[in-house]
Amino acid sequence: MSAALIIIFATIAGVLCLGLLARRGKDMNLEQWTVGGRGFGTILVFVLMAGEIYTTFTFLGGSGFAYGHGAPTFYILSYGCLAYLLSYFLLPPIWRYAEKNRLISQPDFFAHKYDSPALGVLVALVGIVALIPYLVLQLKGLGIIVDAAAYGAISPTLAIWIGAAVITAYVMVSGVRGSAWTAVVKDILILAVVLFLGIYLPIHYYGGYGSMFSAIDAAKPGFLTLPAKGESIAWFDSTVLLTAFGFYMWPHSFGSLFTAKEERTFRRNAVMMPLYQLILLFVFFVGFAAILQVPGLKGAEIDLSLLRLSVQSFDPWFVGVIGAAGVLTALVPGSMILIAAATLLANNIFRIAQPHASDATVSRLAKLLVPVVAVVSVVFTLQGGTTIVALLLMGYSFVTQLFPTLVASLLPHNPVTREGAFAGICVGIATVAATTLTHTSVATMFPALPGALQDLNIGIVALILNVVALGIVSAVTRRRPAYA
Repeated sequence: MSAALIIIFATIAGVLCLGLLARRGKDMNLEQWTVGGRGFGTILVFVLMAGEIYTTFTFLGGSGFAYGHGAPTFYILSYGCLAYLLSYFLLPPIWRYAEKNRLISQPDFFAHKYDSPALGVLVALVGIVALIPYLVLQLKGLGIIVDAAAYGAISPTLAIWIGAAVITAYVMVSGVRGSAWTAVVKDILILAVVLFLGIYLPIHYYGGYGSMFSAIDAAKPGFLTLPAKGESIAWFDSTVLLTAFGFYMWPHSFGSLFTAKEERTFRRNAVMMPLYQLILLFVFFVGFAAILQVPGLKGAEIDLSLLRLSVQSFDPWFVGVIGAAGVLTALVPGSMILIAAATLLANNIFRIAQPHASDATVSRLAKLLVPVVAVVSVVFTLQGGTTIVALLLMGYSFVTQLFPTLVASLLPHNPVTREGAFAGICVGIATVAATTLTHTSVATMFPALPGALQDLNIGIVALILNVVALGIVSAVTRRRPAYA
């Protein structure tokens, strides 16, 4: 067994033990399992939310997108900063309302705000549909990382099954506390590894950042600027907006807000998070460094750029450390996604069908659903070849359709009715589904538009149609009073 494989498996075993130990001294009832008893302070909420945000997408997708796409990669850096700005104003009122009404999930919030259990079910279904590709993203990344870092000694399929089994075990036992404890380790390790790689590799191969970008520009003219068509300025701006609006609309991100013990936590995090976002620059630098050193990666292979360059550059033991950091970027957010998906199914779908079910029954069901969701996600993971960034953007297009209804609910006088909210979300989701399945773009839908607008992210079109439907239906059904 190679040194790399020993380090990777030792990390996985350590994560399992840490995740299982996290439940010590706690009765894992539904509230403890899902939102940690609402007792997390600033640091735990920070690492928990960072654990969800900085995933295999950050580790592999960011470097792979830089390798394969060039300048458009910087949309990833931009949308996070915009989302953190929004969070300063958006998250505290959400937390206050959830804490006052003892809510534990995203659908609870929508159902309570609009006095509509049906809307809660719709939001739960949207969340589940979006979470599956997001969990697939983590498992896909896990397989890539272990296969490359272990020099092919472990197949991606076996690695995916092992990873899914590990997070299933500690999620069932410790819930969100297991995720929070392992997130602390993940953040420390990923910070150290990414900073080292992003500084060392450009200097080692090119002598510095300036020389690296000069060499890339000479070899691939125009690669470091936004293209006139395709991933143009219109695509860049619309994608940044779409993903910023959807940043906290993921069910696991939304649910993690409820773990905080005070609202000041979110304003502190809004100040700190943009600094953490700078880590992404070093991930991009690794992808850029790989362009001329590991040429020829195409399609889904671009996600291998960081690991291929690492294997080429370092001894096996250090490749194992890099692989261990990458494994944690899959396991921590994967565990949060499992908690969120199981909670949605048990608390927001089963409980609607069985309104007299006790919290104990719902809690048991949620834990039993964790392996079911994990197995379904593994099956989907083993079927697809989509790149990591493409998977993430598809999920974002779904969850962003919840944003207009959420913002309206936070206004002093909500102009949106429950019917309007339901209609807007349905129209937005239907548009995303139809355009995704048919591979439709704005250019194919509206060929007469100016060229600058044809590159708009199709998710923005869905969002516009969502708002139009929301407004029209709310105007027609405003015979009912607005909901607080």
